[in-house]
Amino acid sequence: MPRWVFPLIILTVIITLVEIYTFQAFKTVSKSKIVRYSFLLVSIAVYINFFITVFTYSRSDGQTPQFQMAMGLLLTVSIPKLVIIILLFGEDIYRWILKLISAISNNETKPLAGRRKFISQIALGLAAIPFASFIYGIIQGKYNYKVLKYQLSFKDLPDAFDGYTITQISDIHSGSFTNKEKIQYGVDLINEQKSDLMLFTGDIVNNKADEMDNWIDVFAQLEAKEGKYSVLGNHDYGDYMDWSNKQEKIDNFKAVKDIHKKIGFDLLLDEHRYLEKDGQKIALVGVENWGRGFKEKGDLEKASKEIKKEDFKILMSHDPSHWEHKVKQDEFNYHLTLSGHTHGLQMGIEIPGWIKWSPSKFVYKQWAGLYEEYGRYINVNRGFGYHAFPGRVGIWPEITVIELKKA
Repeated sequence: MPRWVFPLIILTVIITLVEIYTFQAFKTVSKSKIVRYSFLLVSIAVYINFFITVFTYSRSDGQTPQFQMAMGLLLTVSIPKLVIIILLFGEDIYRWILKLISAISNNETKPLAGRRKFISQIALGLAAIPFASFIYGIIQGKYNYKVLKYQLSFKDLPDAFDGYTITQISDIHSGSFTNKEKIQYGVDLINEQKSDLMLFTGDIVNNKADEMDNWIDVFAQLEAKEGKYSVLGNHDYGDYMDWSNKQEKIDNFKAVKDIHKKIGFDLLLDEHRYLEKDGQKIALVGVENWGRGFKEKGDLEKASKEIKKEDFKILMSHDPSHWEHKVKQDEFNYHLTLSGHTHGLQMGIEIPGWIKWSPSKFVYKQWAGLYEEYGRYINVNRGFGYHAFPGRVGIWPEITVIELKKA
């Protein structure tokens, strides 16, 4: 028996139980068979679409928008049902407890109490919130660009760079894009910041260089007064798809690196550049991808070998786990690190000043926004694009603007 058969059986059983519970909620609330069966039929169609997509998927195709949409629809109809299951399962426990108490106290067996309509109404009402959120996230949320601004003060910042502004973008993932007008809006919003410097922290494609072909003219419009610099992310190496031969992968990687030049970015491959202003300078360091569980290719020592410890340093490193495990306590003192990679999982709950939560926090200690330890900072950009799930729910695409100040 093929290895995938048993997991498929388990998944089928789970889906069946989930649908039974969900159907019970609709059955309790409505007497209309149209209402009862409509959502069930929609769910079945989504499951069929997902399984067809998975079984016809080839790693040699990379992760296509069609695959992402199948995943998005599956999450849209599945996650709200978890809310229903939690409430109805809790009610079932309560019903069985009542039955057990009745049997013990009266020494007789009574029928199980019926499901209460108001519990099903509450379950469906609460489930409608994530359902609507996922629909919005797929249609509009992935284009809900937010400009986040920070002002950071450093005692050893050269005077000439007091007030210097940096725009950071990350995780473009051009292979996921489908709407040129919306992407153009995002690029225009980046240019509206009119920052001195623009830094891109990796993942320009999902897998293949040609994913960027239709978007080069858009991203070539990005502007910054003092220059544009970039690094690679884990997806830029082409490791997440099958290639017909080794040379094809090598050629693709070269083409990915060439994209940066085509859109006007200076790609730093374990290198540094000095940025000069009024006779003073700061060091910009860029490493290849370094990530726990991913490619640990970045060589920080090589990238920094010709700069001085006393220099003010900005580091571009795609994966924030690099900062956590290698950078933040480095005696060479990297003042500010800029990363991306996590996307904030593209879903969560975030109300500025109140709450910031995503399942991403269980994987990455620094998963979105600005963090400070040992007097050093890291900003984890939530990403410009999207990947795997074709939308964003609560964790919006980000354009970061950082102003450096002399303390």
